[in-house]
Amino acid sequence: MAVSETRDRLSAFIRSGLYRFPCCNAVFIDPVRVLNLSYSRFSVSPSVYYSRFFESKHADQESRFSSKSKKRKRKEKQPHALNQRERLADERHLEARPFLLKAHESLMEASDLLSAVGNLKNDVCSLIENEEPLQSVEQSFVELGRVWQAPLYEITLHFHQRCEPSGDGSSSLIQHEEERVIPIFNNLVVNETSDDVEAEFLNSRYVIPRESCFYMSDLRQIHELIPAESDCGFNLIVVDPPWENKSASQKLVYSTLPNRYFLSLPIKKLTHTEGALVALWVTNREKLRGFVEKELFPAWGVSYLATFYWLKVKSDGSLISELDLFHHRPYECLLIGYCHGEGTNSEYQSRLKLIQDNQVIISIPGDYSRKPPIGELLMEHVPELKPARCIELFAREMLAGWISWGNEPLHFQHLRYFTGNREKV
Repeated sequence: MAVSETRDRLSAFIRSGLYRFPCCNAVFIDPVRVLNLSYSRFSVSPSVYYSRFFESKHADQESRFSSKSKKRKRKEKQPHALNQRERLADERHLEARPFLLKAHESLMEASDLLSAVGNLKNDVCSLIENEEPLQSVEQSFVELGRVWQAPLYEITLHFHQRCEPSGDGSSSLIQHEEERVIPIFNNLVVNETSDDVEAEFLNSRYVIPRESCFYMSDLRQIHELIPAESDCGFNLIVVDPPWENKSASQKLVYSTLPNRYFLSLPIKKLTHTEGALVALWVTNREKLRGFVEKELFPAWGVSYLATFYWLKVKSDGSLISELDLFHHRPYECLLIGYCHGEGTNSEYQSRLKLIQDNQVIISIPGDYSRKPPIGELLMEHVPELKPARCIELFAREMLAGWISWGNEPLHFQHLRYFTGNREKV
């Protein structure tokens, strides 16, 4: 019986990218498998997604040599007394620690899952060593959106028609059906079809998943997404703000904003009349957690429900850093809340209260600050309005069935992040 259940869990993981541990409140996510459920003709490239942690042997040797050199130069820091905020942060960590340890132990005991992940690493390393890197210069959407010519920039969408196989058994053909040229900034760009769409912008190519849309703008234009009627609002809202932090500023990965800017997000006006589940990504800084609890959630009209943890691991299952390392914890937090709508009833609220606290999401990280796709996990807690109306704020990639808003929602939609149709558009 146990062997059968293990086999079933692994089969479900191969299909969905989600592996649920039976003895703890945790799930392992393979982001590539989950993201690929949004595409039919393209696939997210594992070698690109996992390039930070799945390196070739040569790169791995260089990395070890480099890290040893750094360790020799690094001075040992003297222990210091924690201030009040640091003590509060440490108390939060100690509360979360048992759940994180239990989840990690469950992962290390799941030999079938680790074997599957190990096979993925071998495949990815082989791809990294053999494939030629795509030469492309990615656009800085943030910079382009600020210039006076921004309203003049246009994106070209190439819709395709899939022809059925002929009677003689020949393969199907894909032909262009329609081409649309529309403004890329401050405009809702929609793929309403059930197929992937290729897009061109300034000599770069992008992939738009089925039944999805994006609105690329700065914070001043977000009110354009507020529906005219609340029953057309959203009942799942994921927010990944560009919080101020030294690491992002030093690496010049993305532009950050002061905390006060996020107070103006119109979460209440975006909420469906039946209410919305709100998921907010936060760092482990105690000052930020205090801001969210005392100012941000109240300003949005959001009631706190639970905390989920994203635990980051390497391909062998080990943590990316020591669990108790104070300033570099190997996890981030996802705060779950609820925004009441005009028609929210007590039965719906009682079901929301059943969301289990301290859930752990385990995955191998992708690019810097790229979060795992958690939409399907959260959808389990959105009992009303099927299919759910979902939106991600400050998005840097897209998902089928979602609206993605931010100043660079096409960042990870560039063709270099995919394998599949690479013929000329």
